[in-house]
Amino acid sequence: MIRNILGSLVALAGAASAVLSPFRDWYDGRAGRDYRVRDLFEGITATESGVLVSILLPFLFAALLVIAGVVLRSRIAVALAGLVVLGFTILWMVRQGQAEGSLVVGGDGAGLQVGVVNAAAGGVLMLIGAALMRGRGWGRGPARAHARWEREREPVEPYAAPPADQVDMWPPTQEPGMSTHTSPWPEPEVDPYTGPDPHDPRTRSYPQAPPPARPGDPRDPVHPPRRPPEG
Repeated sequence: MIRNILGSLVALAGAASAVLSPFRDWYDGRAGRDYRVRDLFEGITATESGVLVSILLPFLFAALLVIAGVVLRSRIAVALAGLVVLGFTILWMVRQGQAEGSLVVGGDGAGLQVGVVNAAAGGVLMLIGAALMRGRGWGRGPARAHARWEREREPVEPYAAPPADQVDMWPPTQEPGMSTHTSPWPEPEVDPYTGPDPHDPRTRSYPQAPPPARPGDPRDPVHPPRRPPEG
């Protein structure tokens, strides 16, 4: 977090330096805003330039890129802005050297002046700011999201079932007892016992009825006759 803040401040300072540089003198008292962007590709001329079509245009683009990189915490955007500023500054120096035959640095206002220093320093500060920033970790973002999604898919047990041979405090009543409740659903009810099945011969515990009497048998199969007592 601290590195992102520090890197953002350094990058914004570089963007401000780059944007202000065209309003200062670049060479022999000529301000940077007087150089056209097309002169950097076709050759330096004495033609005056408008502000919006001068070398200020790529520097404004770089400043906007720095702001977007700071908001999104994108090191790539900030570094790209620094390369844009340094690239156009070096390109101007090459074209100016071709036009003058050589580049000189003079203390009397002749040669390279403070505007070039501001532009180069702004590009360097942008690169330093990009190096200081940690960024958002775009590569780790999808992996973290996938891991979080996998954790959400796993069923979450409200309370882990302890071993059966240990006494636990079962929430939410916090009553001690053996851990027998291992399912969040109610236990199935057992059908009440109604005795053995009378139609199942394996469960009969009473004597079976005698077979029906044969036709013509006068004896009562249920109450057989008894022998009369002897007198």
